[in-house]
Amino acid sequence: MINKRLLVKALLAHNNENSFYDKKLKITLDNKEGKAKFLKHICALSNSNPHNNSYLVIGVEDQENKIVGVDFFDDSKIQNLINAYLINPPDVLYENIPFPQLPKGKVVGLVTIKPTTAVTSLLKNIWKFKQGNRFVRIGSVSKRTSADFRVDPSNATTVQHIEKHAQNNIQLTLDGVVDFLSNHKDEVQANYLVFKESFVVCWAGIEKKVKSGIYYSRVDIELINEQVKLFYSTLDEVEIAWTKSEFIITEYVRLGISEQFRFFPLEALTITFLENGAYQINSNLLFKPPQLDKKNLQHLFTTHQKLLDKIENNLKLNAREEENLLQLPSHCMLCYLNEIPEALDQLERSKPILKAYGTNYFQAYKDTQRILRKIKYN
Repeated sequence: MINKRLLVKALLAHNNENSFYDKKLKITLDNKEGKAKFLKHICALSNSNPHNNSYLVIGVEDQENKIVGVDFFDDSKIQNLINAYLINPPDVLYENIPFPQLPKGKVVGLVTIKPTTAVTSLLKNIWKFKQGNRFVRIGSVSKRTSADFRVDPSNATTVQHIEKHAQNNIQLTLDGVVDFLSNHKDEVQANYLVFKESFVVCWAGIEKKVKSGIYYSRVDIELINEQVKLFYSTLDEVEIAWTKSEFIITEYVRLGISEQFRFFPLEALTITFLENGAYQINSNLLFKPPQLDKKNLQHLFTTHQKLLDKIENNLKLNAREEENLLQLPSHCMLCYLNEIPEALDQLERSKPILKAYGTNYFQAYKDTQRILRKIKYN
């Protein structure tokens, strides 16, 4: 079983990116340019490594090789994006790897591209890249190619050596459990579970009992053996359950208008642990958007439009308007899901404004984008 934190360290020891490894400060998947560049790198790494895994590490400064981290990223539908845009798409896994020196909620993103001997190319146009384009890694650069390309045969041996030295052991597992429990002393509930005598899952959260059951907020869940963060949220309500072979996370989101809010089930994530030392993660989208009065939503849409106009004209907001601004992303999403399509443009317009306004405002935007991404790729 590979310890992914050790694997990231081993990859970063190769300070110069190469034909089986690339590093990025961040990736952007909420616009066509960002998606196109991500797909380009996946395509190039896949074509250059038909016999071994290849890797993309995210959250590292390129020049100094410094780990700065990125936000926890829910990857549950990233394979759907790759399947939609690539011919002969490789199997791709995005994992969130915690590092002790990073702030809470920040991780290193590790993208693993599984080997395939089929040549990967673009299925359709996206941004500046055309249907049929294929890419390959030449040194540390992903380049478009139209000719036959040669694969470095030494990659398979090198990657095998790196992965071998990143194998987990009992000492690392015990240290991981102790570190997790020590870092979550303030939470009401912090615990660990062992599955199939091999897998250790640590989880923490603030417990809240209601009539229908027990729910948690500020939830943090890690698979200690591989040093992978499975779930992280500071806001949403989460229900946690388990059996002898499964760990189940059901996530809820708080939505509503006019001070009438409800929690709606968003997604159930099930980790199934197998007897052969492997595990599977499956997600099931549960979200059904509330059907609201369209007249009220249209009024809300107009109100937010005026709010953005006011900010763009450098006019100061009062306390009530600032509260409305915090609700703008979720309201735009509700408008869009209730057949007001221009609300999506309004949401995009609000992005730089919310980012400049403060962390809580921009987090509300990112939470909304996460829900929309889940819906889109389902």
